[in-house]
Amino acid sequence: MADSRPQTIAYPAEPPRGPRHAPEPLAPHVIVLFGATGDLAKRKLLPGLAYLQQSRFAPDVRIVGTATDELTTEEFRARARQAVETFGMRGISDEQWAQFADRLEYVSSSAGPEALATAVKSAEKALGPDVRRLHYLSVPPRAARAVITMLRDADLVERARVVMEKPFGHDLASAVELNGFVHETFDESQIFRIDHFLGKEAAQNILAFRFANGLFEPIWNRNFIDHVQIDIPESLGLDQRSTFYEPTGAFKDMVVTHVLQVLAFVAMEPPTALEPRAISEEKNKVFRSMLPVRPEHVVRGQYSGYRAEEGVARDSDTETFIAMKVGIDNWRWAGVPFYLRTGKKMAEGMRIISIAFKEAPKTMFPAGSGVGAQGPDHLTFDLADSSRVSLSFYGKRPGPGMRLEKLSMQFSTQETDTAGDVLEAYERLILDAMRGDHTLFTTAEGIESLWDRSALLLEDPPPVKPYAPGTWGPNAIHQLIGPHAWRLPFEREWRERREAR
Repeated sequence: MADSRPQTIAYPAEPPRGPRHAPEPLAPHVIVLFGATGDLAKRKLLPGLAYLQQSRFAPDVRIVGTATDELTTEEFRARARQAVETFGMRGISDEQWAQFADRLEYVSSSAGPEALATAVKSAEKALGPDVRRLHYLSVPPRAARAVITMLRDADLVERARVVMEKPFGHDLASAVELNGFVHETFDESQIFRIDHFLGKEAAQNILAFRFANGLFEPIWNRNFIDHVQIDIPESLGLDQRSTFYEPTGAFKDMVVTHVLQVLAFVAMEPPTALEPRAISEEKNKVFRSMLPVRPEHVVRGQYSGYRAEEGVARDSDTETFIAMKVGIDNWRWAGVPFYLRTGKKMAEGMRIISIAFKEAPKTMFPAGSGVGAQGPDHLTFDLADSSRVSLSFYGKRPGPGMRLEKLSMQFSTQETDTAGDVLEAYERLILDAMRGDHTLFTTAEGIESLWDRSALLLEDPPPVKPYAPGTWGPNAIHQLIGPHAWRLPFEREWRERREAR
């Protein structure tokens, strides 16, 4: 019987980049920020752009903000300064702000494509020849088509790249349709589907940890690894995003766009080179090898009080929590379960990847020695901004007899002399998009593969189970992961850097 599902399109590969193909110096850029008055722009994008403009990493830039608000450029600059001072991670002096503000312009989207084109070309004239364009779509998914159409009508496609926010579609058919629509205007090489989790130093450190060290790569397989957990609980609630969240839910908001992207870094085979095309291909192989997500391997939850939130249906079945077990059907990972969990209003906000190794035989140790009492050895990556790694193992407790306890070795980028060079996730990804580096972005094939593997769950989701805010989710999560246990709550505190005396 013929396959009636929408088919994945093969898109031309981008030119090779990386160590063997050193990137050219960055050209000046005009950054067009759609949704410039929105929450993401306020919290992340404007503070990040302010830092990049002052740093040694970015080229000369000018920023054209646009949104539906009717603002003057001066009013937009005032909002931008408040955003930078409130949410920026680094201080900014009056002189630095003046330099940044001089590069900010604003045009209302209601003025039409001609007004936008005029503002962009004015900014380009100030930057000189060889200028490029970066269009950042910080807009709801339903508005993406209108923005792409405006860019085409404004003749702003040439010399341009476009950054698109999540979620990219809501199932396979919609993702294929959206990819087809965008490709009518932009080539795949111009499109950057952003996942800010992959912009974090810790996520990239997974690649360095795995492939640069002979100690771990030989044991990074089903023979030595018992299971993997990727756990991203959030303590925050909707944060005035109910109109987005209610039709989306935790799976579409977090799992497809973030958690499974991180899983690909954990599970991928060694790329032929540290370059975007090779890394994207290995990630896509992981997605193609994923077994379909089965509803019986999923726990959906909804925190008590969600249905009383403004903008939420009183009989809503939207999940604010999801935990699931997935498998990868290839030689390296066959039989190794991957447990994923994320949700709103949970006990803590954390971002943990935990690799549980198979336990050693205990026959040589006397009863009561403590071996195995605290679970298997774990390698844990903390994806927080401090980029920490911990390796836990059993060691002898000082004193008479053979009593064992869990010990750990820990590392943090804050302990290095180059900690000041760490970029925020959005800063790093904006810089990569200007470079044309797709390493940390999702391809059309990759996103379509994930929606394909999610079809069974989307067609027949299990009912949501209630959980109390401030907990770790519904009780059913313990049956899902059994006979194992969730790594969170973490049994040890991370050690903070001790200042030199």
